[in-house]
Amino acid sequence: MSQSLLIASQGAMSPSDPSAALRLSQQAPAFLQSHSSSQPKFPFSLFAAPETPELWMQYEQLLRACLRTGDDKSARECLERLSKRFGPANDRIMGLRGLYDEALAADAGSLQNILNGYEEILAENPVNVPISKRRIALLRSMDRIADAIAALVEFLDAFPTDAEAWSELADLYHSQGMRSQAIFCLEEALLVAPNAWNLHARLGELEYISATVADSQDAALRLSADAVKRFCRSIELCDDYLRGYYGLKLSTERLLEKITGKGSSASKGEGGLPTRETLQKLQALSTRKLREIVESRAKDKQSWERNQSELIAAQALLDNYKGSQTQ
Repeated sequence: MSQSLLIASQGAMSPSDPSAALRLSQQAPAFLQSHSSSQPKFPFSLFAAPETPELWMQYEQLLRACLRTGDDKSARECLERLSKRFGPANDRIMGLRGLYDEALAADAGSLQNILNGYEEILAENPVNVPISKRRIALLRSMDRIADAIAALVEFLDAFPTDAEAWSELADLYHSQGMRSQAIFCLEEALLVAPNAWNLHARLGELEYISATVADSQDAALRLSADAVKRFCRSIELCDDYLRGYYGLKLSTERLLEKITGKGSSASKGEGGLPTRETLQKLQALSTRKLREIVESRAKDKQSWERNQSELIAAQALLDNYKGSQTQ
């Protein structure tokens, strides 16, 4: 039971995968029943099964999954066991308790009270990272975007190597139309995590979007070329990354159109731009790999459930490509 639960919990809590959270939370009652809530006292503790970090990771994963699916009773039990083991003053436990309280908050007033509690904790301990992150997440959920950005900037002044925080700040800036700031933040995140293929692809997406509203043709060309490079890096790091191939196909098509309008010098790869031949090869590669990924994952029920929206979008892009080829 424990081993299968651990396997199920790995990567299951992504925001885009509620079905995995549901499957995990459904195991909570059986898991809690099979694990005692009290530890045996000495000398009987010498004969008990050894405690492992994986066990407590399972409790945390279950807590998050149960909160997402509305199983407040099981979530409370997980939180109490974690608190009993590590103590209520543990920074991580304080963050999880805040998450639990936020999930059960009935109205805006309750959320404000929780936020005030975070402020009090941080006044006593400004480097409580879990509470700092919960405060930022709560500010964003309350639609106080300017305050969330300010809090993240302050957080990153203290913890500049937190790639997750840089990514969150990039997302907030992008939501406010501040694309250049968002790009800068993702570049900083990649300095911390240079092999994160998803961050390369996300940066490529921002550059692709920014190219559509660039002030000049040269700026649009540069941003489009940078997007192609970012998507290439993402698939270099992860050979079956659907989002990377999707972005590569779109960005190569756009850049081919732009260099055609720019003139022959650009189409030959001058000015740091990829050549037309290179772009055509990349376009063909992305089309082939997209088709392979869609076909293979569509046959796997679990893979289809996890990636349904992305697979549908990729298939639509391929269908559109077929239509343009036949015209």
